[in-house]
Amino acid sequence: MARPRNISSSFIKTPSPFFTFLPVSPFTSLLNKFTYLRIHMPYSSSRPRSYLFVIFLLILLSLLGLSVLRLVSVSQNPSPSFLTLLSPPPSHPPFASPSSKNHEPVVLSRSATMPLPAHPVSGNATAEEAEFWAQPDGKGYRPCLDFTIQYRKASAKISKEKQKFLMVVVLGGLNQQKIQIVDAVVIARILEAALVVPVLAVDQIWKDESEFSEIFDVDHFKRTLQADVRVVSSLPSTHLGSKPTINTQMPDDVSPLWIRTKFLKELNRGGVLILQGMYSKLSKNLPLDLQKLRCKVAFHALRFVSPIQELGDKFARRLWIKGPYIALHLRLEKDVWVRSGCLTGLGPEHDDIIRKIRESQPKLLTERLNMTNTQRRLAGLCPLNALQVARLIKALGAPRTAQVYIAGGKPFGGTQALQGLVEEFPNVVMKEMLASEGELSPYINRSSAMAALDYIVSLSSDVFLPSHGGNMGSAMQGHRAYIGHRKFVRANKREIVFLEDTSISEAEFGSIMKKMHRRYQGQPEKRTNERSSSRGVTAYPVPECMCRHGNRSLLRS
Repeated sequence: MARPRNISSSFIKTPSPFFTFLPVSPFTSLLNKFTYLRIHMPYSSSRPRSYLFVIFLLILLSLLGLSVLRLVSVSQNPSPSFLTLLSPPPSHPPFASPSSKNHEPVVLSRSATMPLPAHPVSGNATAEEAEFWAQPDGKGYRPCLDFTIQYRKASAKISKEKQKFLMVVVLGGLNQQKIQIVDAVVIARILEAALVVPVLAVDQIWKDESEFSEIFDVDHFKRTLQADVRVVSSLPSTHLGSKPTINTQMPDDVSPLWIRTKFLKELNRGGVLILQGMYSKLSKNLPLDLQKLRCKVAFHALRFVSPIQELGDKFARRLWIKGPYIALHLRLEKDVWVRSGCLTGLGPEHDDIIRKIRESQPKLLTERLNMTNTQRRLAGLCPLNALQVARLIKALGAPRTAQVYIAGGKPFGGTQALQGLVEEFPNVVMKEMLASEGELSPYINRSSAMAALDYIVSLSSDVFLPSHGGNMGSAMQGHRAYIGHRKFVRANKREIVFLEDTSISEAEFGSIMKKMHRRYQGQPEKRTNERSSSRGVTAYPVPECMCRHGNRSLLRS
């Protein structure tokens, strides 16, 4: 298990001394007048009362002047426009991270991770190509993390908590860990406890020993959440001898009331609670403020460390400068085939390898155990292979010359697994092809860093399509919605597989695909419908975290 590093951080902002403002304050004239009276007025027994009266009048006039100046200043500051709500601060380039030595409170309207802008549709594009590259109508939705007064009042106490501490161990790959980190912050808030920087466990498949501070910007994480939860790098010395409460199993869909009932009494007594195995355990339907907190953590607080962010930005720009590009998250890794219970489509030799692994480790099979391979495929439970993805994006209007970025791990079957895609779209690239010599060297055998690079490049793509859903697909769906509803194609795998077994022409297949996917290309889609119990707010931020409220600023820390 990886150990968290001790990272010292100050949360105290020292105010500038009051007296530094005197030279430019109306109080300067007050002091000058008082000195003049002292020197030039003759002595009189009534002088003390006169002085007091004069001083009292001057103080009143000075305070009135300050109030008027402040009102004038406020009236001259217009509300920020929509274009500035998510823009980075002017003092930093679009992708630069603020210095970790700066402990100023984070401005939410400037802290979201932003992609490169989508390309305008070229005038030389055909009507079909123009439709493919066109971005969906966001319908005026934009981020709104305006917490209630009750939430902000409670924050005064919770953000200074020094007696109760929550420690969490998060499992899985990068995007699965992010989901658990988001919920860890929310649970800390529910328990009114301080949160120790999460520990990233070493996964049995990924075998990545990276620590939180090697993937995420710890200082930014702390500063962004300092009004919500106190985040510390390690337990204080006063709690090192405490006997912690440890929980490694939680039921599904737990509520804030369940969390408090289960853990609060023991946490108050012992001071330390350790949670593990909390993936997707916290209810997806929480009070509004806690839903907004989830979005604040996912889209604002979890920023990658500068070396990873900057390298990912370089890769994205190397593609972007050549024109629009598609990012495909192809789920073709060996473990995906093992877990899904599906055939690879690469022939008996490859299928036999997967079958043997599955039989030796039956617990890895996560999909419905009573279904055959064929039943899984027809039910849309299997990943789309490279040929199926190529056929889909071609049907939707992607030109043959389109740049295609492949995100994801090493495909099982190597180049053979990608052959169907490369034959249809020759301009296929991966991060290894975009990197200059030595750029990826620090991240060899570090799957979380590699996944972070894929995430950054995918976020800036003009079109994103996952072949099998999953945590990366959900994270990208929500993030692309949050930054302005960038195009995100959600493939209807069941219908694609069904039509494969028919003899329809390519033209007819294309017509059916366009019609079928017209409403599933990243348009605003409300989480709160009949399926809200299974939809997470960080994948569907409308309406809890995005709304239409005129031109006023909707992001508050």
